[in-house]
Amino acid sequence: MWVTLSHRFIFGINTLNRWIGRGISWLMLLIVLIIIYDVWMRYLFNQGSVFLQELQWHLFAVSFLLAAAYTYQYEGHVRVDIIDHSRWMSPRKRAWIDMFGDLFMLIPFSILVIYSSSHFVMGSWSANEGSPDPGGIPYRYLLKSVIIVGFSLLTLQGVSHFLEKLLFVLGYETPPANPHISPSTSLEQ
Repeated sequence: MWVTLSHRFIFGINTLNRWIGRGISWLMLLIVLIIIYDVWMRYLFNQGSVFLQELQWHLFAVSFLLAAAYTYQYEGHVRVDIIDHSRWMSPRKRAWIDMFGDLFMLIPFSILVIYSSSHFVMGSWSANEGSPDPGGIPYRYLLKSVIIVGFSLLTLQGVSHFLEKLLFVLGYETPPANPHISPSTSLEQ
């Protein structure tokens, strides 16, 4: 029973973060186009825009925060390769280390960030915070809310990753042929 529920949870979270990650890849294209437009306007027509500069920063922050869970899903985060890719490290030992990292580092840290930023975000919402610069983006509280959303997604992905490794350690799953899965895999996997 719990194995089936775990599989459903893992599939749901992985699918959600995969879709968000793919959406963020298009957001990166939009950021590049905004930067190109802003540079052209500044250097060719001497028309700078505070709004466009802030939009670039805000979109980059959104992409970074929302893509963190996607990156973690595909194990694209920073790892200690000396340990992780060691010939002495069996898939089972690697799974134990990953579970330890999820349970005692990633998930508690993400929850701490969510908790500590919630007062920051609520204060921003109550003050209807906008840009302090004239012509800047008026809805800065929306950007600050993405901190909570991004770390919530990262927490859920950490739980999903932990469950994947736990199922493997308990013998319910076979070890992956390549632990560094390509993001180009289909959504059904």
